[in-house]
Amino acid sequence: MWTNENRARYDRSRLRYPSDLTDAEWAHVALLIAPAKRGGNRRHVDEREVVNGLMYVLSTGCQWRAVPKDLPPRSTLYDYFDRWNWDGTLVRIHEALYVKCRQGGQARGEPHRRDHRQPERQERRKRSYAGGRRPDLVG
Repeated sequence: MWTNENRARYDRSRLRYPSDLTDAEWAHVALLIAPAKRGGNRRHVDEREVVNGLMYVLSTGCQWRAVPKDLPPRSTLYDYFDRWNWDGTLVRIHEALYVKCRQGGQARGEPHRRDHRQPERQERRKRSYAGGRRPDLVG
């Protein structure tokens, strides 16, 4: 049920885009991002802006070339997306935000996973018909 307290907590009208992270959300996400590696150049991009850019692309479904100009360049966003997808950072960010959202509004805090469907799919494959024909027509 929407109350004045809930409306204030979920109000995103003061953000640049609805997909941008609030300060409270950023506090959870910042801990999950690995620091820059030793040696080499230091990071020249704001990590929060990179996360905001990725959240924009993932929430709107826009093409990489349609990323707004006030976010980091699309090549930078895609490089971080690819790297964080490979090392699992995106999954950790998603789970942290999802669990926080679920704990704030509801009793359950465990994220829903799709892994529970996998055995059912394997069972269906075992029951498939030979050669694509129905068993009563074979023979």
